[in-house]
Amino acid sequence: MEENCHYYKMIVFNRKFKITERRPPPDITNAFNVCTNSDSQMSPDHFQRFLIDFQGEEEATIDDAKRIMELVLHRFRPNFTLCSFTLDDFFNYLFLHDLNAPIPSKVHHDMTAPLQHYFIFTGHNSYLTGNQFNSDCSEVPIIKALHKGVRVIELDLWPNNAKDGIHVLHGWTMTTPVRLTKCFKSIKEHAFVKSPYPVIITLEDHLTPNLRPKVAEMATEIFGDMLYYPKTGDDVDDEFPSPEELKHRIILSTKPPKELLETKLEEESCAGEETPDICKNGSLTDERINSNQDGNMSDLSQSLSQFLSIDFDVEDEDAGNEKPGLKTPPEYIQLIGIHAAKAKKELRDTLKVGSGKGKRLSLSEQTLEKAAADHGTNLVRFTQKNIVRVFPKGTRLTSTNFKPLLAWMHGAQMVASNMQGYGRSLWMMHGMFRSNGGCGYVKKPDFLMSRDPNNEVFDPKVILPVKKTLKVMIYMGEGWHMDFSQAHFDRFSPPDFYAKMYMVGVPADVTKKKTKVIKNDWIPIWNEEFTFSLTVPELALLKIVVREYDISKKDEFAGQTCLPVSELRTGIRSVPLHDKKGEKFESVKLLMRFVFE
Repeated sequence: MEENCHYYKMIVFNRKFKITERRPPPDITNAFNVCTNSDSQMSPDHFQRFLIDFQGEEEATIDDAKRIMELVLHRFRPNFTLCSFTLDDFFNYLFLHDLNAPIPSKVHHDMTAPLQHYFIFTGHNSYLTGNQFNSDCSEVPIIKALHKGVRVIELDLWPNNAKDGIHVLHGWTMTTPVRLTKCFKSIKEHAFVKSPYPVIITLEDHLTPNLRPKVAEMATEIFGDMLYYPKTGDDVDDEFPSPEELKHRIILSTKPPKELLETKLEEESCAGEETPDICKNGSLTDERINSNQDGNMSDLSQSLSQFLSIDFDVEDEDAGNEKPGLKTPPEYIQLIGIHAAKAKKELRDTLKVGSGKGKRLSLSEQTLEKAAADHGTNLVRFTQKNIVRVFPKGTRLTSTNFKPLLAWMHGAQMVASNMQGYGRSLWMMHGMFRSNGGCGYVKKPDFLMSRDPNNEVFDPKVILPVKKTLKVMIYMGEGWHMDFSQAHFDRFSPPDFYAKMYMVGVPADVTKKKTKVIKNDWIPIWNEEFTFSLTVPELALLKIVVREYDISKKDEFAGQTCLPVSELRTGIRSVPLHDKKGEKFESVKLLMRFVFE
């Protein structure tokens, strides 16, 4: 009995840790043989032929081929004497993401057009470390966002309790504040680590006029020559500057303060006996916070209920704390590089394109849906001159995000996402901004910026004919046994992987495909091809998700990526996968081929 038990354990152990030998799929062997005329060695001449004929890199030279080959050989055979590939060398090269990526790694879009011609990587409540209700406010998520290439940082400004300083926090919540100076200094230090193109700081201003000079003083002292000052005089009707003109500049964007505000002070409206505890300096009172920290869950529930009752569909960029007769000093107003505007009650009036310099308009995701449904072409026309920012609805307390495609289809430049959040919508955002070298600015398709002879613009509701067909071959995957524990997917056997591919874009292009399940293998080989017909390939994203099949419970996540179709390089490419939050795995990758017809 003991011997049988030992034998069973040995079988389980062997199954669990067995790794199939990695071998090139038939297409890879065939490509090698075609380019070498069935020779056992691939010379630089042969490799150049592969780059041109199979990878579509028509400008590749012999020197390019030799340089790549030497980089590969130094990694796998550092003592090589002859610059030539064996089939194994060639196969190793194909899996190297840094040398054989599916999309270009450098900026290649025209960066000289006005700002409104670009989709811009945009954060929402950039200072929050977690959820929207009671997480900490900190400069850390701002730094993380900038390192990922985010170019628009949002800060909510409120007076501190003494009303002599400025805090950054999410108003009417239990979030703990962070000082504005700390946020500004972090932005200055990290703004251009990932990208040289401008960082825009959108300010949701809830300050009193006497505090705004402090904002101006902080901004000018901390940012110095980085700070962009808008032009004045005869050229105020000019277009927005271009990302190229604004390299290494920081731009402030907010709604110019209202002077002689006719409405009552928000402070005064919060002073009555019936006022809930949340109406104090934009956050819960110290008493309410302390009671929640002491474990009074009923108070916390009541606070949350009050929070949810507030209308967050429109983020208030008005000056809510101004006293009649008080004016904001001119130095603050002069620092506003992009003027923001609030949507009017009638969307049709809001979306009228006027003369003069463009502005930035903020819309909630619900308002965007209404505008797209009722005034779609007006919205497209508006974004040709102005910047539109779309932000998540206030009920997304756990920092989830909405799908960005509807906003992009209508030309909205700033789709604000909770970068500290999670989920498929954020994967799409990461996918879009892998474009153009990850610099945070993606040139909008020409059709979103042009008009026909009848002055008509692109209509997202119109179904267009198929423009391109994309064929995707998924050969195989590898790296899970290096990035995951041996028992992560299954305690007693190797995993059963399958891949799903989703095409997201305009409604006519949306579809999904699925491979077969490869059982009991850490290195799955699918060798399956899928075809996607695209009417608007310029806005399409290919989302790939790998899962491990489990008959008894929910299939296990094993990696994801999202790739902009307009950026895909043809040929056989190495596609790295990422975790649920978008961080790239160290070793997990797919070998795929992309062909356009």
